[in-house]
Amino acid sequence: MHDAHVSDGGRGAHDPADVPDLSAFWLRVFLEVARHGSFTVAARSLGWTQSAVSRQVASLEGALGGAALFDRLPRGVRLTEAGRVLVPHAEALVTRLGQAERELTALREAAGGRLRIGAFATADAALVPHAMAAFRARHPGVRLTRDEGFTPALLDRLAAGGLDLAIVSTTGRVPLDAYDLHHLLDEPLYVAVPVGHPLAGRGPVRLPQLADADWISGDAHPEGTLLDAALRHGFRPRIAHVVVEWIAKLGYVAAGLGVTLVPALAAGSVRPDVVLLPVAGEEAAGRVVYAATARGVAPSPAGRAFLRALREAATRGADG
Repeated sequence: MHDAHVSDGGRGAHDPADVPDLSAFWLRVFLEVARHGSFTVAARSLGWTQSAVSRQVASLEGALGGAALFDRLPRGVRLTEAGRVLVPHAEALVTRLGQAERELTALREAAGGRLRIGAFATADAALVPHAMAAFRARHPGVRLTRDEGFTPALLDRLAAGGLDLAIVSTTGRVPLDAYDLHHLLDEPLYVAVPVGHPLAGRGPVRLPQLADADWISGDAHPEGTLLDAALRHGFRPRIAHVVVEWIAKLGYVAAGLGVTLVPALAAGSVRPDVVLLPVAGEEAAGRVVYAATARGVAPSPAGRAFLRALREAATRGADG
């Protein structure tokens, strides 16, 4: 005698078609009846009619193959063997669904989940910390992480899914059209000079007034840096010292070794032996600062809340 071969129609052992189509309401009603041992008491607890409770239990029994889940007794009901088997599974499912509902509600209200942001260095001087402080006060349940980097690297991480939002700038001639951009501020420029410099205290300057100065820059070539502004206005600055960090740059300025351009976001951290001169006219528009998100990916509620905090911080900075 040969064993009969039963075809599964090409479906795997865990095909979704084999899973009963159960309603969470049925499971909750079932557990309520099991808890009270009575359709009447369960109906009163749920605020339903007894017939509505009976229909929900009957629907659940039908979905599970027709086996009775309760013995109907003269006074109340009692779980059958099938009902006793179902109880722990129903409890687990209802608990997990409740947890999922709470977590989704928290996401909608920006009260949970995570948010990964990145920012270029000078945005970290004031804009980002002020926004983070406001955001944490309003949404303490969101896990907020921050990375620092140059705009090109931040955009790469954003495109790869490693960041949810990146604070970037137009410095460096980086193409930004592949991202959704949320404008934060137009950042004016200042020239940092030592206290004893002839122009110190004389008000706004035009960059050509400093055409013969020694300049301190983060790169040996002005292209793609803040010194692009000098190129646009008719002279190529003489870069005497290449210094990357802002604190070090300002140390060189204070020692009289040259001048440097300082964006408005970094102006608040300037040392007292350095004078900032506003750049006059069209030359003052150094760069634009944006919050970038991946194209076509809507910000999460937490992301939208952080954008609001960034805009508030940018407005306070502009007003201050």
